[in-house]
Amino acid sequence: MGIPLEVRDVWVNKRNGFMIASPVEEQKILNARNCTNEGVRAGFRAASIACVASAVPTLVAVRVIPWAKRNLNYTAQALIISAASIAAYFITADKTILECARRNSRLEDALRHQR
Repeated sequence: MGIPLEVRDVWVNKRNGFMIASPVEEQKILNARNCTNEGVRAGFRAASIACVASAVPTLVAVRVIPWAKRNLNYTAQALIISAASIAAYFITADKTILECARRNSRLEDALRHQR
């Protein structure tokens, strides 16, 4: 059993396609990949900072404040810290990717008007 060779070859060839991307399309793909990488790096940096910035007060509060001692177990502490980190990551990555896309768009417009 499995996928017959003929069907597999059709799928593989369909993925490659017979069309060749133009240099402009290749440049756009490269710009998009660079924007994504830049967004991931900035998001990771922001998530790391947010993790420390939310972990310190949370852990101090659990040791000092009586209400937090009674009500915040380990799961609640982890949720508070991870929620802050996740939010920081996605917000920063989204803003960075959008700003990079705007920058690339302005550059394309400037180059188009220059010709």
